[in-house]
Parts: sequence; structure tokens; C-alpha cells
Amino acid sequence: MNTLLKKFKNIQAEACVTIILNTHRTHPDNEGDPLRLKNLVKNAEERLYNDYEKRFVWPIMEKLNALVDSIDHRENLESLILFVNQEIAEYTRLAINVTDRVVIDDTFATRDLVRAEHEQEAYYVLVLSRNDARLIEAMNDKAVVEIKGNFPYKNETLYNTDKQERHTAGSDEKLIEEFFNRIDKGVQSAIKDHPLPVMIIADERNYTHYMNVADRKEMYMGYLNKNRGDESAKIHHIVDDVWPAVQEINRKRNEERMEELGRAVGSGKFLSDINDIWRAILEGRGQTLFVKKGHFQPALISGNEIILVDKLDRDQKGVCDDVIDEMIEHNLSFGGDTVFLEGDQLEKFQNLALITRY
Repeated sequence: MNTLLKKFKNIQAEACVTIILNTHRTHPDNEGDPLRLKNLVKNAEERLYNDYEKRFVWPIMEKLNALVDSIDHRENLESLILFVNQEIAEYTRLAINVTDRVVIDDTFATRDLVRAEHEQEAYYVLVLSRNDARLIEAMNDKAVVEIKGNFPYKNETLYNTDKQERHTAGSDEKLIEEFFNRIDKGVQSAIKDHPLPVMIIADERNYTHYMNVADRKEMYMGYLNKNRGDESAKIHHIVDDVWPAVQEINRKRNEERMEELGRAVGSGKFLSDINDIWRAILEGRGQTLFVKKGHFQPALISGNEIILVDKLDRDQKGVCDDVIDEMIEHNLSFGGDTVFLEGDQLEKFQNLALITRY
């Protein structure tokens, strides 16, 4: 996802079309996705012909229609985003819910890619016992694939399961830690080309031993205190077990970010007026932008001034469909980050707030 964001956030060209819609993973719900996409494409076409010359629009529509025809809706996730202009025609699937919309601007709408980086939790699950270990890639509550190669990792030399031999083995704990050390190195090797946080499923004793020998403790996001050593366990059952624990970790992470905002309010490194926020971001003073999920704001942008526009007028030429998206992109370009929050946590700030660097 980070690769896509880097690719699209800095593209600037006339008539960048972004089509964003919710989709469905399963049959028969996904049968309606092509029609809903077609309706959004029609909306984009009408807006393009209203604002640009036909000869300019034709190649864009050719690329857009060819891209739409290439999509296999049987592979849909929660949402779909299409990026098309005269040079580019690509799409991506996301595992987050979005607001259906068409955005036509001088840049692509990338806020949902940013959201996905925060909400679309990609991670590995390490199923750990004293006899073996399995490694599974997951996305939110769905298993993606079980990692093969060195995994499943078997303890065939460093630990004997015979109770009598275990009783006489004074170095048993050291042997276990050596086994866990090898697993840790195997995990690092397996994920080096696609690094993600790792969630461990193990009983507390094994987790403690494992973390004692782990070389890079920061790559492990936490653990679920459960014995899941059954080799026949289906990977989707394993992810079902661990997902609530991952959600709890994310909830605590958001609470910590809100505490950051509270401290910023107290120190004066905080802005909530939309024009003050915009000017601070343009000056490179933005650190963390807080946005309520689902908050969109059409506007006219004139230099360092934002003029808010009613949502009913968002399709008019010259109107930026979503100035929040522009803020996110500019803040990212200066090394800032974005936090998306649900509920009414940002209500007193009109759903938008900025922590400044100084």
C-alpha cells in the first residue's frame, strides 16, 4: 500500500480521475458491483465532457473503460479505487469501507490509501509452541496465506517430548530458548522482503522465553495468551482467534494518539481552524493531522486561503472535491502523518485538528 501511495500522491496533471466505491467479497452480493461502478464511470464521463474538450476526454475514457473491463469482481474486497488520467490507468482493492464518489482534480484522491495504511491492518501471526511454529500473513480479520519454506518450523533436535527425558534434562530451558532463537531468525528471513508487524499466539511462558532471545523485539506487536499448537488448525480459525487482540492493540494506539492531541492543545502546538491548518501545512509546520473518518469538505483553494463550498456544488469546475485530501497529501510531503478517528472524538474541533511542529 505504501508503494501505491508514494506513486500516486505526487502525480500532478490535468483531469486526474479517481473513482472510489464499496464492493463485496462474496456472491451474490458482488454481482451488483459492476453496475454500481458503471454508474460512477458515467458520472465521471459527464463531468469530464462538461469541463474539457472532447478530444482531451476521449483517451481518458478509453483508458477508463478498458480498465473497468479488466476488473474481475469475484476478487473484490471491501472497496475498489480506480486511478485514471491521460497517462495512467490502474486500480487497487482495499479491505476498508469507503464513501462512494468520483473525484476529478489536478491530483489523484489518495486519502483512502492513507486510511488503509492505518485501518487496513496487515500483519503476520506466529503460532508458537515448544514443538513447532507456523507463520501466517493476515489482513484485518482475514488470513491471506500461510508462509512456507522454513515454516512450519519443527523442533526435531533441541527438545525431546518424552516426559522422563525432559525431567532429567537440566538444560531444557536453554534448549527451548535456542529453538526459539532459530525461529526468530527464521521469521526475520521470511518477512525481510515484505516486513509487517508480527502477532504471536503462545502461552505466557513460551512468549516470555521467546522475547528473551528475539533479536528485534520491536517487530513483535504483542501476543495472545493461548495454546494453538494444533498443526491441523485452519489458518482462518487462527486469525479469527487473534484479530480481537490486534483490534485492542489498535484501540490503545488511537487512545495514545488522542493523548498526544490533548498535550498539544495544552502546549499551544495545535490548530483547528481550517485556514490556519492549511497555512501551517503549506509552511511545513504540520506534524499530525487528525481527521474524523468520513469527513469530506469541498472547497475552492486560492493560494493559502480555503473557501468552503456546499457539498451540492462540489461538481462545479474549479471546486476541489475534498480539501481534506489535499491537506493530507501536502502534510505527507513534509513528513507529517495522519490519524483517522471514529465517533465524536473530534467533534469539538469540527472534525479536523492539527498538531504543529512549533
